[in-house]
Amino acid sequence: MKFICKKLKITNNNDTLVDIDFEINKSFALVGQSGSGKSLSLKALLGMLPANLKYELDFSWNYPLEKGKTIVLVPQNPFTSLSPLTKIKDNFFTKDEQAKEFLKMVGLDPNLIYRFPSELSGGQLQRIIIAIALSHKPKILLLDEPTTALDSDSKKELLSLIKSLQESYQFKILFVTHDISSSKIICDKIGIIHKGKIIEKGDIGEVLKNPVKSYTKKLIESSFENRKFRE
Repeated sequence: MKFICKKLKITNNNDTLVDIDFEINKSFALVGQSGSGKSLSLKALLGMLPANLKYELDFSWNYPLEKGKTIVLVPQNPFTSLSPLTKIKDNFFTKDEQAKEFLKMVGLDPNLIYRFPSELSGGQLQRIIIAIALSHKPKILLLDEPTTALDSDSKKELLSLIKSLQESYQFKILFVTHDISSSKIICDKIGIIHKGKIIEKGDIGEVLKNPVKSYTKKLIESSFENRKFRE
């Protein structure tokens, strides 16, 4: 069953910061510039908004939204997500042998569980974060700009890995990013968010080839890789 967000509204006193709706059948990209409301939307879904912000969430799905269980976050910065004083194995809530299996799933040496985060590269740490997320057997994987710290080749490789894992384990993806070129690798649907509103949404190929809103056109034109969609 698809995840249908009928309404997500975030307010600060009398100011509306976000007011959106969307559906995730398989994978949905929420794309916008900094300050558009995309990260606030993720925090609301996780129940992690600051106390001064209020939100309304109406959704239809087969499962409750349980942070760390049905819905799991892959954050933007892996360096701040893992304690530098804790070995990788201690970040898994599984036995060591199970943790090794999850590292194999993301293409890493299973013996890295005995290393500290400071001994690993950013790309390795981001894969470890994904492995930890998979160990919770999520129904929805939230991706918060997970490739920001990676170069172009590493970015494509990581997103292709996530796409492959999704096909194997059938979780849904909500991918929050400012980078349309990343979203086309991993998502089939897209929503363009601007000033807290989704101003354009649909099949990702159609939106990228035939954008309606000028804001969407600017986002596409700002990405050199996406120029081929306009040819």
